[in-house]
Amino acid sequence: MTELLPLIDAHHHFWDLGANRYPWLQDDPPIEFRYGDYTGIRRNYLPADFRRDTANQNLVASVHMEAEFDPADPVAETRWVHEIAEAHGFPHAVVGQAWFARDDIADVLAGHAAFPLVRGVRQKPAAGASPADVEPGAPGSMGDPKFRVGYALMAMHGFTYDLQTPWWHLPEAAELARDFPGTTIVLDHTGLPSDRSEEGLAGWLQALQEFAAEPNTAIKISGLGVKGRPWTVGDNRHVVLAAIRVFGAGRCMFASNFPVDGVVADYDTIMNGFREIVADLPEEDQRKLFRDNAARYYRIEL
Repeated sequence: MTELLPLIDAHHHFWDLGANRYPWLQDDPPIEFRYGDYTGIRRNYLPADFRRDTANQNLVASVHMEAEFDPADPVAETRWVHEIAEAHGFPHAVVGQAWFARDDIADVLAGHAAFPLVRGVRQKPAAGASPADVEPGAPGSMGDPKFRVGYALMAMHGFTYDLQTPWWHLPEAAELARDFPGTTIVLDHTGLPSDRSEEGLAGWLQALQEFAAEPNTAIKISGLGVKGRPWTVGDNRHVVLAAIRVFGAGRCMFASNFPVDGVVADYDTIMNGFREIVADLPEEDQRKLFRDNAARYYRIEL
């Protein structure tokens, strides 16, 4: 049996609902979620669970993504994840929570930077519900002057910015990348192509191309579940290959988004699906997609 190419999972979460506060996982009623009912993940997800889920995947390292911890103290999550890493040997890199329009954003970024595994932060900017609802410069958006004042502080820490936003806000993200060329923006969850209609995918692809034209951008191919449907290669092959064509194999990385994407599939279904989709690509490109790019962007020594 051929050994699987090694994997760095570039985006996963841990949470302990007994020790920490995650409003979206603990409060009622549940929030509106793009996959629909997520009650199945409103439970602890810890290293033993992750080891079980990844047992068949030749996992060599991982990146912990902030999990919408209580925003009153974003750095507390980073502290807790470092305790996890010290006890279990992973994750190997951490992306913390930050809200750039906060008055204390300088202190939050400095707090994250004090921890050795932190490579950057994530924020989900204010977004319109559809392409027709985009409001340039809206409070909390990427065009908000206060957002940009906070974002400008990223460079002094050498942080990457993990961006989660619907594809119709990617023109704003491209402008942000141009205006702050020293900060790399990693687009999470493939730009959220949830509308799989011909029109929806055409809009997504055009926006992706505009964003990818900026050299300080990259993309995580993840978060590809479709509401009410199980994750399948058939549904996602064209999206995955389109993202790779747009960014090139050197700026893409695969990630599980576990346990969140456990709503739509088990870990092996998703990761083996990615392996099947890119099986015809050169092995060098496959190694970039599964391991090497994540190691480079998140500064993981193997």
